Amino acid sequence: MQQFTKIVEFRQQFYQHALTGARDAQFELVDALLLSRTINSYPELSLSPAFRRKWHSAYKALERGRQDVAWLEQYLIQQVPTDKLVILPLDATAWPHPQARVMQDRQCVYSPTRVLAQHTIVAGHPYSILAWCAEPDSSWALPVCITRILSSETDVEVGVRQVQTFCKHRGDALHDMLHVVVADGKYGNHKFLGPLREVACGVLARLRRDRVLYGPPGEYQGRGRPRVHGARFAFKESETWGDPDETCDIEDARWGKVHLRRWNQLHARQDADTVFSVLCLEVHGERTQPPAPLWLGYQHPLGATFDQPSLENLWRGYVARWPVEPSIRLRKQSLAWTLPRFQTAEECDRWTNLVTLAQWQLWWARDLVKDTPLPWQPPQATLTPERTRQGLGSLFQQIGTPAQAPQPRGKSPGWQKGRARTRLQRYPVIRKTKKRPAPT
Repeated sequence: MQQFTKIVEFRQQFYQHALTGARDAQFELVDALLLSRTINSYPELSLSPAFRRKWHSAYKALERGRQDVAWLEQYLIQQVPTDKLVILPLDATAWPHPQARVMQDRQCVYSPTRVLAQHTIVAGHPYSILAWCAEPDSSWALPVCITRILSSETDVEVGVRQVQTFCKHRGDALHDMLHVVVADGKYGNHKFLGPLREVACGVLARLRRDRVLYGPPGEYQGRGRPRVHGARFAFKESETWGDPDETCDIEDARWGKVHLRRWNQLHARQDADTVFSVLCLEVHGERTQPPAPLWLGYQHPLGATFDQPSLENLWRGYVARWPVEPSIRLRKQSLAWTLPRFQTAEECDRWTNLVTLAQWQLWWARDLVKDTPLPWQPPQATLTPERTRQGLGSLFQQIGTPAQAPQPRGKSPGWQKGRARTRLQRYPVIRKTKKRPAPT
């Protein structure tokens, strides 16, 4: 009953506060998305019994609809519990718009292509996702902040802003339990760690294998300018490492023999004030040819009252980042995130928030629905997001909807006779390049 009350309250809250314009149509779009099978086009959502309006209202809902994004982010951040270690994966993904010539701010962004086993470039919008890993080794990673990356900013800048927003709204909960932002290799640099050295959550990011860092400069000798950098620490030169500050060996059923090492008080040459720990992770040590070591940088929260996490907890925290990958696939494949073809980036942002609300409803309903596998599907004891979605029909019949029924408004007069039609403006695809210093 407590879980049932929670999902009813969640639906009431975002209906009343997050949706500020075309509220009823937007809310019914979310229900139609959750209750519809695989759709081939966006207006097919209007065929769902949950959407009591015509197909053109599905487009009008996002053209005229408004959302309180600041309230929504704060509300989703408050849904993250504090009874255990909080893992927050940070990643970026692309919404391709290859033919949308009338859409502004399209960019050349990287997109993984499984066929080519490498990254390719597509024209579209990149989005940065800060998620909460609800259950490790599962598909449950729920977005708490998802933002479109403008052409005038980078993934790192948006990621920094998202983490700062999370810490601002999280408040005192950051002092009760350790929160760790886990990021991939593009965030493992001083541009990401530097602005976050004063936040109240930890940061764990993968580092490139060719990095060169430096230790503390040591005491001032009294002559000349004080040193900024200490001993050199090159990842490819083991003779520069010295003795680690902490080591750990683990026997894991999945990763085999795991050897962990940590060195403290290191920094990058570009930012000596940002000091962090470096972790070297070696897995499958029982193999004849084990994989290459994985390097991570960890920055402990500023002013934290609890001790630094152990090496094993940090390693398992980085492994727990994986659910963000199937979470993104769920959005794109099952929840039709990138399926609609809108004309403006603002409509894409509104649809992105509606898909996020749909994901959160799946999480709150996971313990309330009965497993209803298809004839070729084996039963599941712990439901995945897709399996939870298959059993939502009976639950939504009990919950009902706060959305009001549509009001008949008569027949539209249509396009005024003699009114000229103007062609929409075309916009070029923006190609980001690194800024070169001006010649002196």
